[in-house]
Amino acid sequence: MRRTVGPLEINRQSQQPAVTISFNLAPNMSLGQAIEAIHEVERRVDLPPSVITGFAGNAQLFEQALAGQGALLMAAVMTIYILLGVLYESYIHPITILSGLPSAGIGALLALSWLHMDLSVIAIIGVLLLIGIVKKNAIMMVDFALDRRREGGMDALPAIREAALVRFRPIMMTTLAALFGALPIALGAGAGSELRRPLGVAIVGGLCVSQLLTLYITPVVYYYLDKIDSALAGRRRSARKSAAAKPEKLAAAAE
Repeated sequence: MRRTVGPLEINRQSQQPAVTISFNLAPNMSLGQAIEAIHEVERRVDLPPSVITGFAGNAQLFEQALAGQGALLMAAVMTIYILLGVLYESYIHPITILSGLPSAGIGALLALSWLHMDLSVIAIIGVLLLIGIVKKNAIMMVDFALDRRREGGMDALPAIREAALVRFRPIMMTTLAALFGALPIALGAGAGSELRRPLGVAIVGGLCVSQLLTLYITPVVYYYLDKIDSALAGRRRSARKSAAAKPEKLAAAAE
């Protein structure tokens, strides 16, 4: 028997001995970069399987928030697709309306990268807002083109061309209103501005890029997807005619 130094207390978490290591952020270092650096240290140290690591506090909340963002974006897009499909009674036209969303996401990422900002939870909220703001450009054009085709019997190309010309002014007005509304957030200063600025930067960057691209992308996507829709509709009509002709042939053969 001998005397030695032992711990005054043993902390436990989930009925297992636990040790808490705290850290602070260095200047110009984001929480996401710090978490990635800690994971890199874990890989280099090669901890044994018996040692289980995990974050607590703000780092845990940050990881939990990022874990569900991908599913949240997919759920938002699928919900919009279902609602637009019910509204237009089509599987094709919602794809035309959603075709401008990638350009908005690319614009938001480029703006954040240009200003050396991270894709934080607040910035992802800005991307979610872009989904609702950007799709109205395509809705304005597609809705007008469908009305012209139903009422005037126009083909797809002249209908979407007229829609792009007539709807250009309201599209620009609504986009500029949203853009100037987000500028104070993107250019804000003062206490807490570093938290809000990624939201405004993501919205402004996404609107700028999507506004330049959707005016050209949406008519082209609408024209070619309308061809696919017409081809599929022709096949369905042919199948129905063939199904209706079979009983007549059977009746004629029986006579």
